[in-house]
Amino acid sequence: MSKTPKALNADLVVIGAGSAGLSAAAGAAMLDLKVVLYEQHKMGGDCLNYGCVPSKALLSAAKVANEIRNASKYGVSASDVKVDWNKVKKHIQNAIQTIKPVDSQERFEGLGVTVIREAASFADHETIVSSSTTTRAKRIVVATGSRATIPPIPGIREVPYLTNETIFSIKDLPEHLVILGGGPIGIEMAQAFVRLGSKVTVIDMAHVLPRADQKHAEIVAESLKKEGVTILENQSVEKVSGDSNKISVSLKGRKSPVTGSHFLVAAGRKAVLEELNLEAGQVAHDGTKITVSESLRSKSNPRVWALGDAAGKGQFTHLAGWHASVFIRRAYFKQSIQASSLPLPAVTYVQPEIAQIGLTEILAREKFKNISTSHFSFGENDRAIAEGKTSGEVKLVIHKGKVVGASILGEGAGDIVQLIAVAMSNGLKVQALTNFISPYPTRAEAVKRAASAHFTDIVFGTRMKKLVSILNRIP
Repeated sequence: MSKTPKALNADLVVIGAGSAGLSAAAGAAMLDLKVVLYEQHKMGGDCLNYGCVPSKALLSAAKVANEIRNASKYGVSASDVKVDWNKVKKHIQNAIQTIKPVDSQERFEGLGVTVIREAASFADHETIVSSSTTTRAKRIVVATGSRATIPPIPGIREVPYLTNETIFSIKDLPEHLVILGGGPIGIEMAQAFVRLGSKVTVIDMAHVLPRADQKHAEIVAESLKKEGVTILENQSVEKVSGDSNKISVSLKGRKSPVTGSHFLVAAGRKAVLEELNLEAGQVAHDGTKITVSESLRSKSNPRVWALGDAAGKGQFTHLAGWHASVFIRRAYFKQSIQASSLPLPAVTYVQPEIAQIGLTEILAREKFKNISTSHFSFGENDRAIAEGKTSGEVKLVIHKGKVVGASILGEGAGDIVQLIAVAMSNGLKVQALTNFISPYPTRAEAVKRAASAHFTDIVFGTRMKKLVSILNRIP
């Protein structure tokens, strides 16, 4: 005999315990609101368990291997690199386990959140149900994240393909990893595995890192090629075949297929919405995202908000966290802040690292009539020279005295771009990026130098020289 579901009432129901869901649940709980959080899989969501954390841990191991191989250029002798894949996996799991308590069920229950580890779906416009509960909620947050998209390529579902959910736990280091997709995930994994000793081939239907500055993306691609990665761009995959010993990827116009020992699908991601019964909840969607306004509130059911990947406004952990902030501030503090009110940075954590915020130069030229760019190369940065890592530059895209976009290519780009993010988020002009004392020697000084370069012709031009000549006569 089945048990009657437990009836609950809540100020807020959150579906999904990833970055957005956890942040929203914690914020509401800290305001003494009654919160019920549903999660059917792992606490921490994709980022902690299958995405940001394990990928950066893997990249750190690969970076160490690469540094050892190239130690001689610093006058340091090192023995041959030996990679123990099981120990690399242990390093990855150690990183996850160290962060895990912050996202744990125990922590959130300690905050007063009722955590239910079951699948949840809508019963009606105000009710969420699971196998053991029925919860009536004043507000409902959908923060279910996303999963890897598997493109409709003949044969792909018949082969043992990998995704970001399985790549970090494979038994053996791949002999030859074939990666479908040249976006951030594909490119990061390509560099990581080639540095750990795998042969790697990347296949993309267009060109790699399409949302990054085009010239900077090309430099990253060339860097990976020099490390041994084969990159096949503008390729159409006709079919995939094989088994656990050999995967074959047939490309249009190529006589011989690309064959490898492992096949990673990194061809985009899709929001997880299928099992939510959104129609019963009167929540409009298009199958890929919930239809929301700039407030992240459902356009069809005002009780419902979509955060993170479910909102369809970008697939980044930091964006999901920002969405949670927007929700808390709008729902409970009645502020008029919007989801798109701040520029969104994005970083691909390869070497050289590439960070983008705002508009690329190409998009800026399409949007504005007059823009200018200002650059400063790390080849002229003393810290970069001292470290022997001079690849890349800071590039600012400027319109009417303000930075509307920037791309940074080089070591530590993800940290350096935050200086520009502060300026753009607070409406500061380019001049503000010149008006601070930068400690010497640092890589971030390149931002100041790039901003200063924008004013070179003004400060040292003919008119200013004449003015200085006149002012110089004054004792």
